[in-house]
Amino acid sequence: MSEPASRAAARAPFHGWRMVALAALMLGLTGPGQTVGVSVFVDPMMAALDLTRSEVSAAYLVGTLLASAVLPRIGRALDEHGTRRTLLVVALGLAVALTGMGAVSGAVTLTLGFVGIRMLGQGSLSLVATNAVAPWFVRRRGFAIGVVTAVGSSLIALVPLLATWSIARVDWRWTWVVLALLVAGVLVPVARYGFVDRPEDVGQQPDGVDPDEGRGAVADPDAAASVAAAVGTGPAGVPTVGGGAVRARRDHTRAEALRTPMLWALIGGSVATGMLTTALAFHQIDLLGEQGLTPVEAAANFLPQTVATFTTVLLVGSLVDRVAPRWILLASMLLLATAMLAVPFVRPGILAIGYGMAIGASGAAARSLEAGAVPRLYGLRHLGAIRGVVSALGGASTALGPLAISLGRDVSGSYVPVLRWLVLIPATVALLGLLAPSPGDPEGDGGLFASRGRGG
Repeated sequence: MSEPASRAAARAPFHGWRMVALAALMLGLTGPGQTVGVSVFVDPMMAALDLTRSEVSAAYLVGTLLASAVLPRIGRALDEHGTRRTLLVVALGLAVALTGMGAVSGAVTLTLGFVGIRMLGQGSLSLVATNAVAPWFVRRRGFAIGVVTAVGSSLIALVPLLATWSIARVDWRWTWVVLALLVAGVLVPVARYGFVDRPEDVGQQPDGVDPDEGRGAVADPDAAASVAAAVGTGPAGVPTVGGGAVRARRDHTRAEALRTPMLWALIGGSVATGMLTTALAFHQIDLLGEQGLTPVEAAANFLPQTVATFTTVLLVGSLVDRVAPRWILLASMLLLATAMLAVPFVRPGILAIGYGMAIGASGAAARSLEAGAVPRLYGLRHLGAIRGVVSALGGASTALGPLAISLGRDVSGSYVPVLRWLVLIPATVALLGLLAPSPGDPEGDGGLFASRGRGG
């Protein structure tokens, strides 16, 4: 680009915030591949395909596990080919996979369909969306990613409502086609004409600074590291904002971190919320239907979950550097356990809203705590390796949860007994968090019952 053209581009409005809006739209359209989107199809697919709830859950489990194995290759493609090209391929592939879901005829084709929509929707498109704005910001990167997350997740919450409305009018098979057309109709033009990979491609600088200023400015490495530490991801592939600017006393290797009880408590929080909130979301229409909610009311319960998620993300982000991890983890597990035990008492109205908010707040607190506490306690040098273990185990748990409560329902005829047994999981995690010392904590938190009497 010539120097006059470069100066003209610099005087043009900064394109970064348009990229934020487009990335949020991308994230919203992962909804058909997310658990909340799939959940409204479970009952009509069971009836049409003559499958039990456990068979559908098993297909979902296999599809999710196989899909997760492909994601590292998608990440490398994103690095090599950029956002625009990768988005175009992913959008077209997701549209094909969604169309294929409308033609499934049994357990095998359903499993293959789940592989496609989980790999391309929940996994690949989420990865593209959450990475898309990073080149456009340095000083405000964390804020920009937070906006993408907030707006995108709010759009995801609308997908089950749209799908429920469509299923009632054109049946579930054509609804998958409707969603495929929506994805292709929006994302293909965005990829072809709307998105720009880097500000340098249009003569701009990150954060919209003047090119002359940008040439003389050097980003603060510590600030950049703090931003990177403050932003992480949950088990459905969606980021969460937390703290993390406080440095650990020293950097732990992955092997060292895995030998500490507190890391396993944080992993436990991710696994418990990943497994159980995904399971509750997957069977939400049927589960809340047992409590008297209509399918539309049950689908609408994803909205208070979304509101609670983002309120909690902001709250935990402000507390994670000032409060010992054990207390945030305890609050998360108590919310999860309370929601599970309260299922028999849920009724349409305020009780259903309270249930949804407890589910949303629990998962958001656990994910935000992990994103902020791991860099705080274990340092930044090996952060990716450590959090990779957390993400892998948390992701695997989301595949196991739906089958676990489905099998329990098949045995007992209700969700209530199996949820009463599974409540032992958050209770165990809460106890581990209370007892575990916090390595690297600047306040020297030695555990609730430490011999020197230092409480969390």
